[in-house]
Amino acid sequence: MNEKMDLPVVGVLGFGTMGAGIAQVFAASGRDVVVLDTSAARLEAGRASVAAFLDGGVSRGKITDDDKAAILARITVTTAAAELAGVDAVVEAISENADAKTALLTEVASVVGASVPLLTNTSALSVTDLAAALPNPARVAGLHFFNPAPVQSTVEVVRALQTDEAVVDRLVAVVDSLDGKTPIVVKDRPGFLVNSLLLPYLNDVVAEYDDGLATAEDIDVALELGLGYKTGPLKLLDMIGLDVHLHATTAVFDSTGDPRYAPPPLLRQMVAAGMLGDKNGRGFRTTQSFEENN
Repeated sequence: MNEKMDLPVVGVLGFGTMGAGIAQVFAASGRDVVVLDTSAARLEAGRASVAAFLDGGVSRGKITDDDKAAILARITVTTAAAELAGVDAVVEAISENADAKTALLTEVASVVGASVPLLTNTSALSVTDLAAALPNPARVAGLHFFNPAPVQSTVEVVRALQTDEAVVDRLVAVVDSLDGKTPIVVKDRPGFLVNSLLLPYLNDVVAEYDDGLATAEDIDVALELGLGYKTGPLKLLDMIGLDVHLHATTAVFDSTGDPRYAPPPLLRQMVAAGMLGDKNGRGFRTTQSFEENN
């Protein structure tokens, strides 16, 4: 580990999809990572997820077996918050529930240093509200990675009203040190920057699909070829998870009352029916498509 590296030891709260990706990104940068989750089973599943992702990199010649082993070796796991004592920063990546995030960050704040940055990967909740509920709110900020974190380049550095500017500057430098990552500093607004634009776009596409404008495949092809998008919107929704998108757009709608963020009825129906996208093979463009379930 480079002793001159800023934030050389990072704590990650949660070893689900986002937590695993964030842990991998920091470990790949040469930092040590301590991951906290609620059970040994969840920690084992998270480590297996990181290993599987790295296996893909090995098979494509992006990294070597030695690289994979080194990244995994930098990640330690625990179910005890006390084991986070001594970390240089904490990145929270649990479910989008404000009470749960506040409770966990409050617990962790009691064992880490008083100036250790407390960062949240929330995509829809107010960082300002979270900071207000935590000790030393000036050290609280958003560090919003996109899924999958090891692949997506953009990282939003979210400045809450209370965030010290030195913390923002430090986070920008840290993100710059991560391989292939670009920091974007944004204000704490519902959806921040990317999702404030993306959520209404995806909602409009779902509504047009529901109206029978075109097939799911043709909508994706039209946007990919017509506008040069790398991934069509309905394929993207399946990748994100229909339940994840529903939660995010509902949270922003509840916060703003802006009708652009109101979840389309079809989206609610599909989630209620258990059609969640790639994660369970039932979505707009997955193998077991929406049409095949009706």
